[in-house]
Amino acid sequence: MRPLLASSTAVACAVVLALPLTAPSGAAAVRSGVANATAAAAPAPASSIGVPGSTRSLPLVDLGTAADRAGGAAEQGLSARRVRPFSLLGVVWKDPSAELHGRVQVRTRAARGHVWSGWQDVQTHDDDRPDAGSPEAHSRRAHGTTAPLWVGDSDGVQVRVRGAKTAGRHGGTGHAKGRRSGAAQAALPAGLRLDLVDPGADPSPAQRAANPVPTGEEAASSDVNAQLAPLGATEIPALDKAESEADAAVIDGFGDGIADRIADGIGDGTGDGTGDEPSDDGTRHDGTAPQDGTVHDGKLEGHDGKLEEEGPRAAEMRRRIGPRPRIVTRSGWGANERLRERRFRYTRTVKAAFVHHSATGNNYSCSQAPRVIRGIYRYHVKSSGWRDIGYNFLIDKCGTVYEGRAGGVAKPVMGAHTLGFNSNSMGVAVLGSFAHANPPAAAVKAVARLTAWKLGLYGANPRGTTRLVSGGGNRFRKGARVKLHVISGHRDGFATECPGSKLYRKLGSARAVSAHLQGR
Repeated sequence: MRPLLASSTAVACAVVLALPLTAPSGAAAVRSGVANATAAAAPAPASSIGVPGSTRSLPLVDLGTAADRAGGAAEQGLSARRVRPFSLLGVVWKDPSAELHGRVQVRTRAARGHVWSGWQDVQTHDDDRPDAGSPEAHSRRAHGTTAPLWVGDSDGVQVRVRGAKTAGRHGGTGHAKGRRSGAAQAALPAGLRLDLVDPGADPSPAQRAANPVPTGEEAASSDVNAQLAPLGATEIPALDKAESEADAAVIDGFGDGIADRIADGIGDGTGDGTGDEPSDDGTRHDGTAPQDGTVHDGKLEGHDGKLEEEGPRAAEMRRRIGPRPRIVTRSGWGANERLRERRFRYTRTVKAAFVHHSATGNNYSCSQAPRVIRGIYRYHVKSSGWRDIGYNFLIDKCGTVYEGRAGGVAKPVMGAHTLGFNSNSMGVAVLGSFAHANPPAAAVKAVARLTAWKLGLYGANPRGTTRLVSGGGNRFRKGARVKLHVISGHRDGFATECPGSKLYRKLGSARAVSAHLQGR
């Protein structure tokens, strides 16, 4: 049964007139002025008020000559120009099903020092997305997008987008009658534009003092974590293993979850979970959530909050829960709750965790991580047209864990992170790009600690395997039953480079540490 989705509160997307700016000739690659420090994680801003931020869109124009276009060359972009301040960017087009086959490059001017960067590549395929058949993927607001790129505080931009070269064709068999054509270029998607995202400044002390108690959507987003932290809390505190096991017994709905997992034959965390088949849309139909899989006004429907009587197998499952990490809440990183859709959507359980890199680049400091997350959030909602940020959790280079998609950190929130496998899973994004750069050890340890706790709540063994039903993608057909690691990389479920070769190689270590933290 298709979930009932509420319409989001519209937030205007301001478009500005860009002023042409002559770029320095032969500008060399320089640092953009954004710190790349690896200092200790900064404390989360204590504010219940969402940071407004803004998105500005600039249509791309043809850059090639008439002769180029006649010859099949496809190139669009923008000349160097001064713009209002922004920190994150991406290229957007109309059709969400269309692919951009080619290369996207940008140069930006640092707001401080006014020095231009060298050309930077933008990942052309944003592979972290909703399932193909989901209402979220087919929303009228949905667009095709590149991955977002964090560039730090900037006030100038230049972009070029060029279609990929395609192989020439032969007429005939290569003999006298055959003709060989020259290499052509792939056509670019229609309606290309550059989106510039200003995530807004972190809340000031005055804003924090003026909004001590959340209201409206801020209250709803916080209320689903009320059993873990006070309403309006900017962080959920860490617990040791014994405290986490005791805490799990009083989490709303967790008793029902234990009963489900025992019935499914995965209560000991060693099975593959093949008895747990999702509905077509993957939403919960088990009595702990309504059949439309939604939450209204932050309250879980169809559940009275009482725990079922716990048997010995359920008690054993609770002893396999790892210590809960400190988690910065959405209030902590300054989420503007008026951007997302109001209602929350859940899947049945959490059988696997898909690890991603955000592909936003590594040129950020840990104190800037909340701004990076606000930028990704705004980009996913306003540019991609999704319900909320796609990931369930995010982790910065210092190992700080952040709440992602709203709905409750202990609950099986349906994300938009792994096309084809968003049902019965969670998505964890490490902020950065790790195709060539090694992930920080603190971030890998945070992946292990987070999965030991969250997967433990659902009886999953981090060193084990599970089976998920594919919703369709470029690697597995729709309906295929796929055996996957309980902790998988994005590339295990979808043909993509994500989470980058360097981070992917660390997943074996993360699995071992996660299982150890669970006491396995």
